[in-house]
Amino acid sequence: MKSHHVITALIVIVLWGMNFVVIKIGLKGIPPLLLAALRFMFVAFPAIFFLAKPKVELKWLIAYAATISFGQFAFLFSAIAVGMPAGLASLVLQAQAFFTVGLSALIFGDKLKTSNVIGMLIASLGLVLLGSASISASASQVSLAGFGLTLCAALSWACGNVVSKKIGSVDMLSLVAWSALLPIIPFVALSCMLDGAAVVWHSLTHISMSAVLAILYLSGAASLIGYTLWGKLLAALPTHVVAPLTLLVPVVGLSSAWLLLDESLNTTQIVGALVVMAGLVFNVFGQRWIDAVRRKVLV
Repeated sequence: MKSHHVITALIVIVLWGMNFVVIKIGLKGIPPLLLAALRFMFVAFPAIFFLAKPKVELKWLIAYAATISFGQFAFLFSAIAVGMPAGLASLVLQAQAFFTVGLSALIFGDKLKTSNVIGMLIASLGLVLLGSASISASASQVSLAGFGLTLCAALSWACGNVVSKKIGSVDMLSLVAWSALLPIIPFVALSCMLDGAAVVWHSLTHISMSAVLAILYLSGAASLIGYTLWGKLLAALPTHVVAPLTLLVPVVGLSSAWLLLDESLNTTQIVGALVVMAGLVFNVFGQRWIDAVRRKVLV
């Protein structure tokens, strides 16, 4: 990687890692589904006036919007709203990597490598530890609900990855912007149903400056800028070089939540987080290590 590639990658990692802290700030005074609606409203507008409509069949555009946009963020925002720590959410969400591998094996017949299986087992152990820590926490029901909702968000993201694979090569920024149109009305409608139209109206008419800045960050920095830079990295470098960089997102998420929100993890959560990270790392790099050991043994 050249120096400008490294700088670009670091910018994306910081933008996406800080995303979870900003969500928590934005949720102060705004219901989760309304916050999601506002995020996607500003992702779509005014971007769609400057970007050509992606060359994608309508059914796949709807499928992408339903999974990546609606499903992922409905669950994620709700998880953080009911008490899931922002830093921990950034880590648990990375379970999408394993869900993606499993779904691809089922749908596309992709073969699981030894490193995938071992990585999944290691990360699963870490998730069990995190889940047990949530159950034993003082606000167990809220913490466990947040943990479960975050896993649902990871599964939705994974389903979106499968849809992306089905779509194939496409202008990613255009896809993100145009697909953002579809979940806006469902998000608002659900927020009115679950939170009440009066709460939604009050949130919109009494929105704070911190919430406005959070929405601008989520839509502009994390979505449009983040995905644009990420797309450039994918176009310039091999996928196997770029993809592992997402492992640094939870590092930024956990550390920024600790610094800015004063979030701390208990011993079991720290161990669980480290085990999940180890599983993610082994999933990406483990096959190289296994092959290297095999070559040494054969020699």
